[in-house]
Amino acid sequence: MALLNHKPTIDTELRRGLKNVSFPAISHATPEVIEMMRRATATPPSYLEDLKSRGISHRELRIPRKDGSNPEIILSVFQPVSESKKPRPCMYWIHGGGLHWGDRLHTLEFPSDVVLECDAICVSVEYRLAPEHSLSEAVEDCYAGLEWTSEHMEELGIDANRLMIGGTSSGGLLATSTALLCRDREGPVLCAQCLICPVLDNRLSTVSSQQYTENSDFFPSSLFEDLWKSSLKKDRESSEAGVVIPGRIEDLSRLPTTYLDVGSAEVLRDDVVAYASKLWANGIQAELHVWAGGFHGFDILLVDVAVSQASRKAKVAWAKRIFGSNRS
Repeated sequence: MALLNHKPTIDTELRRGLKNVSFPAISHATPEVIEMMRRATATPPSYLEDLKSRGISHRELRIPRKDGSNPEIILSVFQPVSESKKPRPCMYWIHGGGLHWGDRLHTLEFPSDVVLECDAICVSVEYRLAPEHSLSEAVEDCYAGLEWTSEHMEELGIDANRLMIGGTSSGGLLATSTALLCRDREGPVLCAQCLICPVLDNRLSTVSSQQYTENSDFFPSSLFEDLWKSSLKKDRESSEAGVVIPGRIEDLSRLPTTYLDVGSAEVLRDDVVAYASKLWANGIQAELHVWAGGFHGFDILLVDVAVSQASRKAKVAWAKRIFGSNRS
């Protein structure tokens, strides 16, 4: 197709900023690359102190899975240092990292904004990573952590009417997969889901997935293809029937109101737009932002650039509206 010879380019200010980013350019998820990314995204010891200096406290909880398949799931709980006499809204957060790297302290930029701007609690879950574990195991970990959080909202100081789920990149995949399980299992009740550049469909058959294929593209389609194959390998060896791939599900009814955010210059653009359209077709309220010139994860890597600032402000404004309109 002739149109694949053309594609939206990265925002000029973002492109300039990328020259100063030490984050490596990667096009395939080899074992060496996965190990390198795990080292590169390891949380520095000073991170929690930095959050404390901003007025955010942290505590760690270790909970068992009910079926015993994962003996221990770690939840990190963040909230304002200041006391509150009323229950607070909660963002249940699922970190990004291609399902292969990162931890519960990774990609917390937006949730930490929500904690401070919305006087909220954030519960961030540690899930098992690929390739050692399957996608379905990661989803079940996220669901188990959310279920436990829902069952302990009073002691955590959470408002039962204001429990939101969110995630970025692969965390967005796990967030909406978990929301679908909540619906199908009649589990925890969510007031909203917030999906930031979510990975949604393993087919990678859209125009945008065919536009960003070069090594020079930031996170090209070849990388996503490798990550999907690795994440699904163990599920396919046993049974793929239980795997939740949101972009391939037609019935999106009875899901909570949704925020979707993606860049115009990334592989995932068209999958996110299609998912928003499918939500609307199922009668779900959804707010979609496609940021001109944004690459995958732009507002995390280059926080001071104008389009990143606009993106972060829009997400926080939406969270304020949701939490404000769901007060008990």
